[in-house]
Amino acid sequence: MTMMVFSMACWKSTPLEGGSQRMLGLLARLLTPFVGLLFLLTAAASHADTVVEAAQFRVDRVGDDVTLSAQLRFDLPAAVEDALLKGIPVYFAVEADLLRERWYWTDKKLASAARNMRLAYQPLTGQWRLNVATGAAPAGELVAANAPSQTFLSLAEAMATVKQFARWRIAGLSDNDASSKYRVDFRFWLDTNQLPRPFQIGVMAQTEWTISANLRAPLTPEKTGER
Repeated sequence: MTMMVFSMACWKSTPLEGGSQRMLGLLARLLTPFVGLLFLLTAAASHADTVVEAAQFRVDRVGDDVTLSAQLRFDLPAAVEDALLKGIPVYFAVEADLLRERWYWTDKKLASAARNMRLAYQPLTGQWRLNVATGAAPAGELVAANAPSQTFLSLAEAMATVKQFARWRIAGLSDNDASSKYRVDFRFWLDTNQLPRPFQIGVMAQTEWTISANLRAPLTPEKTGER
């Protein structure tokens, strides 16, 4: 007599598979609070950039000269102030572009102006020194410490000068075509690329070092009182 044996496969968790599942469960329970904390820190960091406001911003045309006047308003973050007090110079950069608006094509840039400022604390005298260089700093070069400078008794006085632009001549314009419309694009920022190289790595993830403003103002004959 021939006997037939039927067998049914039965899936069972091996000791390794069961241990892996328990390990994954334990790991998930341990990481959950940290994931939530990381999310909160990331959300907070996204709102930590320094807000720069313009209490005043205008562009005037006097004869053939186009001048810019601005009064910026922002608080210097504690991390930046702490770096200054430790003897690390901080750099601010400014750019202004004069453009002719064109409805049929991209706007044409007619002229550009730039200013770079180096702010440093002098522990021996307890004073603040601000060097101002006209023109954009060449790639890889710093604002020279021997550029024209001013000395201040307090950080507040030095920063007041950094934030203020009084009738800064940014371009010459001899076009008298009343149909042409112009505008000025203005950018101000804390230039971390000019910080000491080792220090740059430390501030890359710190949003406190993100200080910038992008402003725009129209320049038209009707608003500037051309003759």
